[in-house]
Amino acid sequence: MTPTLLQSYAAGRWVGQTQAKALRSALNGQVVHHLPEESPDFAEMVAHARGPGLSNLLHTHFQDRARVLKALAAYLLERKEQLYAVSVPTGATRSDSWIDVEGGIGTLFAYASIGGKELPSSNVMHEGPAIRLGAENHFIGSHVLVPRRGLALHINAFNFPIWGMLEKFAPSYLAGMPCIVKPASATAFVAEAAVRLMMDSGLLPEGCLQLVIGPTGDLFDRLEEPDVVTFTGSADTALMLKQHPNLLRRAIPFNAEADSLNCALLAPDVTPEDPEFELFVKEVAREMSAKAGQKCTAIRRAIVPRHLVDAVGEALRARLAKIVVGDPSVEGVRMGALASHAQQSDVMDKVAMLAEGNEILLSGSDGFAPRGQGVENGAFFAPTLLLCRNPAVNERVHQVEAFGPVSTLMPYDDYEQALDLATKGRGSLVGTLVTKTPALAAQAVPTFAAWHGRLLVLDREAAKESTGHGSPLPKLKHGGPGRAGGGEELGGLRAVKHYLQRCAVQGSPTMLGAVTGEYQRGGAVVESEVHPFRRYFEDVVVGQSLLTHRRTVSEADIVAFGGLSGDYFYMHFDDVAAKQSQFGQRIAHGYFVLSAAAGLFVSPAPGPVLANYGLESLRFITPVAIGDTIQSRLTAKRKIDRQPREGQPDAGVVAWDVAVTNQRGELCASYEILTLVQRREAA
Repeated sequence: MTPTLLQSYAAGRWVGQTQAKALRSALNGQVVHHLPEESPDFAEMVAHARGPGLSNLLHTHFQDRARVLKALAAYLLERKEQLYAVSVPTGATRSDSWIDVEGGIGTLFAYASIGGKELPSSNVMHEGPAIRLGAENHFIGSHVLVPRRGLALHINAFNFPIWGMLEKFAPSYLAGMPCIVKPASATAFVAEAAVRLMMDSGLLPEGCLQLVIGPTGDLFDRLEEPDVVTFTGSADTALMLKQHPNLLRRAIPFNAEADSLNCALLAPDVTPEDPEFELFVKEVAREMSAKAGQKCTAIRRAIVPRHLVDAVGEALRARLAKIVVGDPSVEGVRMGALASHAQQSDVMDKVAMLAEGNEILLSGSDGFAPRGQGVENGAFFAPTLLLCRNPAVNERVHQVEAFGPVSTLMPYDDYEQALDLATKGRGSLVGTLVTKTPALAAQAVPTFAAWHGRLLVLDREAAKESTGHGSPLPKLKHGGPGRAGGGEELGGLRAVKHYLQRCAVQGSPTMLGAVTGEYQRGGAVVESEVHPFRRYFEDVVVGQSLLTHRRTVSEADIVAFGGLSGDYFYMHFDDVAAKQSQFGQRIAHGYFVLSAAAGLFVSPAPGPVLANYGLESLRFITPVAIGDTIQSRLTAKRKIDRQPREGQPDAGVVAWDVAVTNQRGELCASYEILTLVQRREAA
């Protein structure tokens, strides 16, 4: 292939005219791309992000941006083969690139769904519930999250140039932050291809995404207080960057996801005859060979009972020896090359360090011969398994990471020692515990969790659906303490909140209702002449309210409800026992009160309300006795402008606040119901 010149995308144009450093194919060493000599104008990039980028994003809201993410994901999915093709020189197999390409696109879909289901049609996220600050409920407080009105600088690693970019871009875009992306140079050509597609889609507003190919120059000096920096890479580089004087001076958030010596621990209850033994071996071997071991989540330390160390070693050797390494285009090849020749040299050096004082069970000296044309000039590395027989005193195996298909087997004598070995990595992204005994899992997790960002407890049941040790998922956090960087990425809404600013707001219920876009109990209401359930979604206004007629609860009601439900609890039917209780009398079923309240506020005729699909925050507060008279107040609490779904009616979600009171004005029941409400234009 003819080498191409990579370009930065800055202030709406592609920058770079002069060839500089050559990038070589990891498969055969041929030059495939050149980095540009020119650096973009960083002052212009920052101004572009803060100007049109921020303005364009803030003229939309969470729901708008969720829709863009969904459309962008669909656009990229239709063109995924272009991204697979451009990824070939990285040395990745098709399954490796699937993690990067479709894993990244899947993350866009996931955050589009999160935004569509959980975020409002505004730029204010209410992080409730509200807290009463005064005895009479005239003064309350709560928290809101709003866009930071800054830019996000994302610095990514070489191993997943698409997924690594999109898993940061998705939550920051959803949060309304323009992004400047800086990929690692070794695989920057893949990130550049993805950005070109994203910009060609026409879906992203001007200024919301820019790309830096090459050094960041003085970009860090130009960051300001509302900005955010995220980093994926080595712990040493993370330490250097987070100490930048401008970041410290301005208290700019820095989220690091750094390398870590992740472990898998085989519990002492497992024998070679158990399915869990094979699961452990498969998991370690898979993490060594997937992406040629170039995963920040790969298993670097395999911790096993001492009496099983030889059996595990033999099983791993046998499995790893079957892995065919070479050019992924050759039939039968299951593991490709390292991403660059520089990476190959680095792994070689680290393995030499790890081998000192330890045994090598499998390495390139065992007949390693990659398949394919020109592979002698490629960046291939053989699966390498080491054995450290005394890991309690050999600190190097807990400190040195060979970022390739390399793992160290280490034995333990008792379970507490095993847990201690797991912590010696001084902070990891993920750990796996393989056991068949729930009590051993419960014993391990408090220690494990203190030093790991994510835990996989693997047994034969979980294995039926497990996504594996090394698979970060959009709805769970990705990151870890200590050496792993101390940061958090992904985690559903947690990631979005990282790019938002939290603020405590105090005031009257009416004022907080206006600020949050949610009705706050005790605030002003709009008494509705039309029953709220007769209004289409567009016509429902937060604060619209209906005070129902009253109903007196009789003994016959309680008897009938008990017969219908089968609930004959003594508080409802045993007069003697009820009088001896804290209530001093028989009381109505809580769920009767709930049902009776619905009977008071429901409009029975067909209308815009299509379904009641949930009830939240239910509390029974004051008991309802025979002879009490109850009344309901139904108030529109908040609206969620849900994205239309294929095959379903076009409807939004309305959450209604329900307060049930008695004849003395005491609150008997409090809850929230969720309804699907049809849009007028869809009627």
